[in-house]
Amino acid sequence: MHPLLRNSLAVVAGILLGSLVNMGLILLGGTLLPPPPGVDVNDVASINAHIGEYSVAQMMVPFLAHALGTLIGAFTTARIAASWKLTLALTIGVFFLLGGVMAARMIPDGPLWFTALDLGVAYLPMAWLGHRLATGKSGIHRT
Repeated sequence: MHPLLRNSLAVVAGILLGSLVNMGLILLGGTLLPPPPGVDVNDVASINAHIGEYSVAQMMVPFLAHALGTLIGAFTTARIAASWKLTLALTIGVFFLLGGVMAARMIPDGPLWFTALDLGVAYLPMAWLGHRLATGKSGIHRT
């Protein structure tokens, strides 16, 4: 398979698998730690209206979903890619980071600690870690 095609498929696979992990953990977390009473998790206005009622444990569910989704997505990409494994794994991190920034903008009254933790730890560091786990490399090499 041509390296460009393989790298492209690696990114698509990473985005798809990372998204599935993210959504699966969000759904599972919502079952194990339901949102506060009266919250419609499918309505951003409802989430914004009740964001102050969420416990730390409930806030950790989306963080873990974002972090593990990015980790699995970047790991998958780095395992499949023919070359540029770190760059492509970090591309997955940037892709999910953009989603995190959009979510933070949609829920502007969320706790600052959560936004900082989520945007600072769940995406690019997890993408780097996914690359490292997939390749055993420190991240300073091109492949």
